[in-house]
Amino acid sequence: MCGNRFFPQALEWIGDVASVQACDFLTRWPTLAALQRARPRTVRQFYRAHNCRKADVIEARLAAMADARALTTDAAVVEPFSLSVQAYATQLRVLMAAIATFDDRIAAQFAEHGDHDVFTSFPGAGAVCAPRLAAAFGTDRSRWDSAAALQAHAGIAPVTDRSGKSVRVHHRLACSKFVKQTFHEFADQSIRFSRWARAYYDQQRVRGNSHHAALRALAYKWIRILFRCWQQRRPYDAATYIAALRRRSSPLAKTLA
Repeated sequence: MCGNRFFPQALEWIGDVASVQACDFLTRWPTLAALQRARPRTVRQFYRAHNCRKADVIEARLAAMADARALTTDAAVVEPFSLSVQAYATQLRVLMAAIATFDDRIAAQFAEHGDHDVFTSFPGAGAVCAPRLAAAFGTDRSRWDSAAALQAHAGIAPVTDRSGKSVRVHHRLACSKFVKQTFHEFADQSIRFSRWARAYYDQQRVRGNSHHAALRALAYKWIRILFRCWQQRRPYDAATYIAALRRRSSPLAKTLA
């Protein structure tokens, strides 16, 4: 962001960069000098109009704004960069509106999807991951012969390279990045809502696996469950899966007792 080169303090005051508040802030006050010329009352009204109503936060920002010093006052730097910031803010608002339109359309289409109840039943899937999971699986039940086929296609199944006496296991690189990211992000969300998923993730971390390696291992297990539910058109039931873990005397089941 070019603002770092002449107005870095803005990043502390605009809120989420990809927000209407940020766009409006930078359009109205593209430089520190412009902001410091504004009345405190005007800035307070701005924040309140954008649903920032914590008085202590607003007052702390106002104090910081008053004490801030410009990184540079060189007009050759400030003027072109401030114009660029305003242009980017305008473009970002258009992009955010387009994304919102896509989100609304996806939500409407997914609400009528034949597997809607299947994918929304998974813990952590939510409004974002559930439609992506549905897109990753598709509606043709003959597309995948097994969960293993989908695990390989998604890049979640590990790859083993053998050369002479050496063996190297690594994650798959040649795969659909969208599908891989879908399962990876769903696994990340699931540990917040599923007891066994959290326990399995923690187990992987204790074994020395990195955060992302643990998520790939968890996604590997989730694909098997997702595949079965998808094939049978049956929503996920956590109690059923945990009962199965206990019947198999899985070490994971002991951590859930």
